[in-house]
Amino acid sequence: MTRMSKVIVSKDACRGLIEYLEEGGHEVMRFGTLDKVAPPVANHPDLIFCKISVGVVYQGDPEKLSPKYPGDVIYNGCSTGKYFIHNLKCTDPELLDIAREAGLELINVRQGYGRCSILPIDEDSIITYDKGIAIVCEEAGLNVLKVTPGHVLLPGYDEGFIGGTAGRVGDEVLFNGDLSAHPDFEAIRDFIRERGLGLKYFDDCQLTDIGSVIEV
Repeated sequence: MTRMSKVIVSKDACRGLIEYLEEGGHEVMRFGTLDKVAPPVANHPDLIFCKISVGVVYQGDPEKLSPKYPGDVIYNGCSTGKYFIHNLKCTDPELLDIAREAGLELINVRQGYGRCSILPIDEDSIITYDKGIAIVCEEAGLNVLKVTPGHVLLPGYDEGFIGGTAGRVGDEVLFNGDLSAHPDFEAIRDFIRERGLGLKYFDDCQLTDIGSVIEV
């Protein structure tokens, strides 16, 4: 990681990830609790912050959130810097306007948990477990790696989302936990490296959905 920055992560992020960011000179912003959403995801920054492009992060209004779907996903769109992927019926109108103003190509999918379900790698490449997202995004011209659902911890729920485990920071993709235990580890590793990016994960905890790693 050559470019120092601020990085938003859940206060429940694994120690290895926090230490790696701090040792790299990044300012780590540990995200606290959202009162308006369900307790298991109350510390997930991707329910309120949406990264539009490098250096541009939209912060929503927590008062607009509510515990039940789709009231908890209004800001959970996924931007690659070129495409904005979400169930556009769920997207907060202000965020949708900002995506349009940024020149992003809008892609409508059925999944409201957009950023949770998608790990953006570069402008044209994503990783997802969601078959519907994969089909729509491939038709739009993106490079898509579809991985096996599950194998991600999210205390309070049966399983978490692959997108919520990670995020790109500079020229690396950082995962919260032990990615090597995922059945598609080698495919994920190769997909990321083929795009000229590094990969870092941490074996001090299970691969866990923490609401993404968001570089500001």
